[in-house]
This record gives sequence, structure tokens and C-alpha cells, in this order.
Amino acid sequence: MNTKPFITATLIGSMFASSVALAAGGPGYGKQSMMLAEATETSSTEATSSTDTVVVDDSDLTEIETDDLKYMREEEKLARDVYLTLDQSWGKQTQVFAKIALSEETHTSTVDYLLDKFGVEDPVVNDTIGVFTNEELQALYNELVAKGKTSFINALYVGALIEEKDMRDILAAINQTDERPIILAYSNLLDGSKSHLRAFVKVIEAQGLTYEAQLLDPEEVELILEDNSAVEE
Repeated sequence: MNTKPFITATLIGSMFASSVALAAGGPGYGKQSMMLAEATETSSTEATSSTDTVVVDDSDLTEIETDDLKYMREEEKLARDVYLTLDQSWGKQTQVFAKIALSEETHTSTVDYLLDKFGVEDPVVNDTIGVFTNEELQALYNELVAKGKTSFINALYVGALIEEKDMRDILAAINQTDERPIILAYSNLLDGSKSHLRAFVKVIEAQGLTYEAQLLDPEEVELILEDNSAVEE
């Protein structure tokens, strides 16, 4: 059965709303698609190979690079918070939300490491679940949680939607920096989002549904889902 739950126009608008990473002059989707295959060829283990934080003057970063780091920090927190919240509603049906939330905690901490490294102010001044400095992400969190609580299927599609959005924004951010530590970390986040998307789709398909791409190019999503060589988180 080929079924996709109804997603409100407001939610679709929120998903397509330009993030900091897609500011004027940002990359087009064609370039992003090409980078989707290229970005993850770099070893993700290099991103966090050192436990020592060497602070680099944030003046070395462009305004876009700085804004992208701040946005990514809260976007990964959003994923964590949504999954923790939806696990409260649907944890008896699946462990996918709880498991991926743990991974998202690692992701947001990875970006926090980059903020420290480059001396950029952390936008997460309150790590409470569901609290964000970025107003766009605050509104998005509220809407995603509300949608995800309406049904188990909608919750799974919300999870998949978050991962597609993360990939879109990560690719845009990669295309707007030449800082190797940032590129390596973003590539690691990209790998994680691919893995998470596969996990959500696996549960969706277990319900007798066929998943269709919600944001990314359908062919790109199909390639991600067919990648059996990837090691799941």
C-alpha cells in the first residue's frame, strides 16, 4: 500500500522555509544532490579524533559559517527533543525514537564541540526539552510534536521528515565552508541522518506502508534507503 499521511500546509511551509544555511547565495538542489554522494566519502572518524579543544578565533569564520554552526546546534537538539517527546507517546510500539534520540544527543554535542573550538557563542542557553533560541526552530518543534502525537504513523513520518530536513541543511552548510574540521563533523552528521532515515522507514514499512520522499529528491532518498553497505547507528 502506497500511503503518505496528510502533512499540514503550515508544516510543509516550515520545512521549506529558508534556514540560516540556505541564505541568499546558498547552493541549489542540483549541487546538493551531487554533494550527497561526495560528502560522506570523507572519513567521519576524523571529525572528533581529538579530545582536546583548541580555541580558534571566530573571526576566522565567515558570518554564514558562524550562523550555520549555531543553527545546526539547535537543529540537532530539535531532533533529540522531538524524539524524546514522541517516545513518551509511542515508546511501547517502537524503540526507534529512544534509540535515535541518544544519537542526536551525540550530534548536538559534536556541534557544541565545534562552537567551543571556534569560540562561537552557544545558542543553547537552556537545554530543557522543547526550548530554543531560534524562533523558527521553536515553532517547528511545537508543530512537529503536535503532529507526531496525533498517531503512531504520523510520528514516524515526522521523524523521517526531520532527517530529510537535516540532510538538506547539512549539505547546504557543507557547501558554504572550507574549514576542514567543520566539513568532517557535518559529514558525520550527514551519515547519521541517513542511518536514522533508514531506521524510521524500516518501521514505516513494517506497518504495511511505502515511504515516499517528503523533502529531498526522490531518487536521492531511494539511493539512501537502498544502501545496505552502511553501518546503522
